[in-house]
Amino acid sequence: NVRPPGYEPDELPTALPRDIVVQIYNNSVDLQIFCKKFFIHLILLNLCMAKILKIYPENPQESAIDEVVKTLKNGGLIIYPSDTIYALGCNIFDIRAMEKLAQIKKTKLDKAQFSIICNDLSHLSEFTKPIDSAIFRFLKNRVPGPFTFILEANKNLPLAYKGKKTVGIRVPDHPIPKLIVEKLGHPIASTSIKDDDEVIEYSTDPELIAEKYDHLVDIVIDSGYGDNVASTIVDLTSGEPEVLRQGKGEI
Repeated sequence: NVRPPGYEPDELPTALPRDIVVQIYNNSVDLQIFCKKFFIHLILLNLCMAKILKIYPENPQESAIDEVVKTLKNGGLIIYPSDTIYALGCNIFDIRAMEKLAQIKKTKLDKAQFSIICNDLSHLSEFTKPIDSAIFRFLKNRVPGPFTFILEANKNLPLAYKGKKTVGIRVPDHPIPKLIVEKLGHPIASTSIKDDDEVIEYSTDPELIAEKYDHLVDIVIDSGYGDNVASTIVDLTSGEPEVLRQGKGEI
């Protein structure tokens, strides 16, 4: 008898496929078939697990960064560290990857507000309308840093951003995302990782983050504990800085 005592089918461990759970509950499972199905299930789960890459910001391994870049080019999703909190990222020009990112955030792609992560200000003209010299000096004095700047979008945005009138630009003061963007050759799309805890808003432990997103992303970059304060969001669309969310960065 392989039926666990005192359990209903929906209360049995969910690591098993439901058809096997029901068979166990009904005592109708063939143990040989069960073992084969179970091990196939474990193999498939293992194939879907995210790879955890230890990358130290003081001395990032080039081979590890190359692996991350290759994953992004192939449509994969990553979790990476920044100068604020850990974040989800993907190739900004890969529409399927962008859709996956939206699914994780439980929103539709056309409703999503994903930041654009750059390694410097050289990408501004690709995504934003021309800005005056005063705003450019304001930006230059604060990047890299813990800020997300809202600027007017131009008509050359990637497909996933089409129709958006504004876009959030971020240049983190952290070597890993900067190296990823540099090696990739263009910015990545990004969104923060929220914590389910009612007290702590953002997840800081990369191991716990990896457990939570294990089957949703391809790579989790472990660079030690992250911060739990997000970037400061500054709206520059009116020509005058307006803080929409006070975060780590001070204006």
